[in-house]
Amino acid sequence: MLTVCLALSLTSIPATAAAQDAGPTGVRAPFCYEEPVQPKADVSDIKAGFQSSKWLQTIQAVYKRRWPSGEGLAIAQAKDKYFSQFVNKTSFNALAESLMVAIHEETHMWDLDPSRTSWDVYMSAWINNSRKAMKVPLHGGFPRREILPLITDKLTDSMDGIYLRDQQQGSYRMQGVMAELNAGLMGLPAATVVAEYIQGVGASNSRDIAATNIRYLLLYLRVAKAKHPDYWAKAKAQPELRELVLVEFLRAAYWLDQSAPYASKLGSPDVDKIVAKNYAPENIAILEEFTGAKVNTGSAKNCST
Repeated sequence: MLTVCLALSLTSIPATAAAQDAGPTGVRAPFCYEEPVQPKADVSDIKAGFQSSKWLQTIQAVYKRRWPSGEGLAIAQAKDKYFSQFVNKTSFNALAESLMVAIHEETHMWDLDPSRTSWDVYMSAWINNSRKAMKVPLHGGFPRREILPLITDKLTDSMDGIYLRDQQQGSYRMQGVMAELNAGLMGLPAATVVAEYIQGVGASNSRDIAATNIRYLLLYLRVAKAKHPDYWAKAKAQPELRELVLVEFLRAAYWLDQSAPYASKLGSPDVDKIVAKNYAPENIAILEEFTGAKVNTGSAKNCST
C-alpha cells in the first residue's frame, strides 16, 4: 500500500466554520468545520475532453466544480516545477488516481515554502480557500518517535515504520507532526471528490493517512504533558497553535465522514479502528485540555460543543 512521505526539509475559515476566540473561561465557543464540496457535480465533459498536455487545467476545472479549495491550491502551485512529477497524465482516470499524492505533496510545497515556514520555529498550513494558518509558533518540541511506546497495536504499523521508527523521520518534532497531518487532510478530499474515477490503489490509504496522523498528534500531546512539561506549557500558551490543533481535529472528522461512501476504495478496514482509538477517553481528554474546547464525540464529530 502506498504511503506518502514528507516531501521537504500554513487568513480565514468561512464564518460558519470559524473558531471563535476563547472567552474569559478559556473555552472556545462551539463551531463546526465544513467547507464547500460538491462531489457529484458533473465533470463528464471535462473527462471527455481530457488531454495529457492540459493536465493542470483539468485538475483546476474538476476541483472548481467539486472542491474549490483544491482548485485554489492547484492555482497557487501552478508554477511549481515539481507538480507535474506527482501526476499521472496517461488518462483522466489515471490522473484522478494520482491526485491524492499530487495534492498531498503540493500542500507540503505550499506549507513549507521558506516565506511561510521556518522549520521548528513556526509553520503555515493551507486549510481551505478561506483559511490559511500563517506562521503559527511551534516552539520546537521533541522527537515524534517518543510516542511509539503508546502504540501497542499494529493498526498503523506501516506508517509507524516510516514516520516514527525511521532515524530521520522519527527525529522530526511538532513541525513534522503538523505538516504531515495537514498534507494528509488535503490528500483525502483530493481523492474523495474524484473517487468514482479511481480504479487502482494509488489513493487506497487516503483515509488511513488522515486517521493515523490525528493519532500521532493526540499521542504527541499526551507525551508532551507527561514527559516535557516545559514544552507543553509553551505550546498550550500559544493560542494560534491551540486553534490549529482544534481545527485540524474537526477537519479530519469532516473529511473522514465525507469520504465514508468510498471507504473500501480510499482506506483499509483498519480506519474505523484507528478512529475509535483516537476517540478513546484519554485522547479526547488531552485534546480538550490543550485546545480549551469540548468536541462532539457523537454523530457530528466535525463540531465542538
